[in-house]
Amino acid sequence: MALSNSNGNPLPVASNEIEVLTKALSGFGVDEKSMVSILGKWHPEQKKSFRKGTQFFVQDERLFERWIDRHVEQLKHEFLRLKSAVVLWTMHPWERDARLMRDAVIDGPKSYNVVIEIACTRSSEELLGARRAYHSLFDRSIEEDIAYNAEGAEQNLLVALVSSYRYEGPRVHEDTAKSEAKTLSSAIKNALKKNPMEDEEVVRILSTRSKLHLKSVFKHYKDISGKTLDEDVVAPSSLKHTVQCLSTPHTYFIKVLDAAMNSGADENTKEGLTRVIVTRADVDMRAITEEYHKQNGVALNQKIEQIAKGSFKDFLLTLLARGGPIQLKK
Repeated sequence: MALSNSNGNPLPVASNEIEVLTKALSGFGVDEKSMVSILGKWHPEQKKSFRKGTQFFVQDERLFERWIDRHVEQLKHEFLRLKSAVVLWTMHPWERDARLMRDAVIDGPKSYNVVIEIACTRSSEELLGARRAYHSLFDRSIEEDIAYNAEGAEQNLLVALVSSYRYEGPRVHEDTAKSEAKTLSSAIKNALKKNPMEDEEVVRILSTRSKLHLKSVFKHYKDISGKTLDEDVVAPSSLKHTVQCLSTPHTYFIKVLDAAMNSGADENTKEGLTRVIVTRADVDMRAITEEYHKQNGVALNQKIEQIAKGSFKDFLLTLLARGGPIQLKK
């Protein structure tokens, strides 16, 4: 039966509009254009149909339709995605990294990869700048916050990584690199007896050596063990994230993006999409997008077109385009 307005004129039951609106409010971001065009013209009867016809509401014992709490929280996150992306983008990179590290430390072990990501993929000057910004913003150091909040083997590794000021010149001593590769190999082989993150030599090598030197160390490691260090560190951990960020940062960022765009990702994981695109847009996003296509067989911008919505999607695609067109290899 058709619905009627106050004048007795029939109102169509907007089943297609309910479907469009449901999609507009589901997933990454919100489709503001569809939402405004539909909700702005709906009458009370049509809003009632929406409440009865979507998964966002539940009817209680009094036949009262109410929002399901978890959907309210989810929708709040989706409305905030564009704001969060814009705020991060407009920040000075040092402040941005300082705030990202602070949030990760407070969030606990499940977010320590963000601390490692920043410590291992920034230049020495960029990391020093983030540490200075941290002082100004929070009246304490990132080192003391990690030391207070982190526990066990991870504590020493994380403090060492954020304290690092790596040499960035061209010198690499191959004999030393080979010796340190043997040290890492021995530590990984004995991992069941002693956590490699508790090994002072492992922490020293990963936190102080230049990235060019570590490239040589990782090469010698593969020659010794037959596998890469990343392959030998099986379980996801701060050590594995450290190795990935230092040895193959583009592959690491792609893993963060893939995890963030997985339909079953939690809110903490989803935030990786914004973080990676915003922080790498003016650094190496072109290389990341080229590697993404190589690994996944689909362009990153096409993937974002599929999973994101509205102004949030448009903003991410705009940032991706800053690096210029990429050559997609078939």
